[in-house]
Amino acid sequence: MNENLFTSFTTPTMMGLPVVVLIIMFPSILFPSPNRLINNRLVSLQQWLVQLTSKQMLAIHNHKGQTWALMLMSLILFIGSTNLLGLLPHSFTPTTQLSMNLGMAIPLWAGTVVTGFRHKTKASLAHFLPQGTPIPLIPMLVIIETISLFIQPVALAVRLTANITAGHLLMHLIGGATLALTNINASVALITFIILILLTVLEFAVALIQAYVFTLLVSLYLHDNT
Repeated sequence: MNENLFTSFTTPTMMGLPVVVLIIMFPSILFPSPNRLINNRLVSLQQWLVQLTSKQMLAIHNHKGQTWALMLMSLILFIGSTNLLGLLPHSFTPTTQLSMNLGMAIPLWAGTVVTGFRHKTKASLAHFLPQGTPIPLIPMLVIIETISLFIQPVALAVRLTANITAGHLLMHLIGGATLALTNINASVALITFIILILLTVLEFAVALIQAYVFTLLVSLYLHDNT
């Protein structure tokens, strides 16, 4: 119980060198490219899930937006697999690092904004000033809309970081309480252990939902700019 709650969130090192790059690259091993005429059940299931998700996410996009299909599918697979691997014992979750999430959110957000200004310049500029705005409120509304635009990538990164970090901290606290109560009251320890199992199942769902929400919001930003 004396262990620091945030120990699992520190970047792991090996021989003094950070190994976070290897951890980030590891999920790509879980999605091998099929090289057989007839795929096995696992690869077929993966392909079916990817096709289902891509159809649902790209249904609202035009031809320009659908060119981002590979990027969006790679993003949701990476975040989802990273979140799930982070639920394993003694593992490190890169998506608990705000710096990494900002590194994903800012370039994707900037790409959608640049695409909007390139292909829909008038419509993109019109978002800064709603139609029918009174003249005295124009400067204030332009400032507010500009701030809201630049907050979008920060909100993306903070949402993902907060949800994954909060779940891991709660699991750590309940797990520590269960271990401490084992020698004090077995019945109460059993109840907390059941709560821990239910919370773990919930965290599996949260890991996939947060990957979908992150990618969906990027997709909506892209839809607004194409």
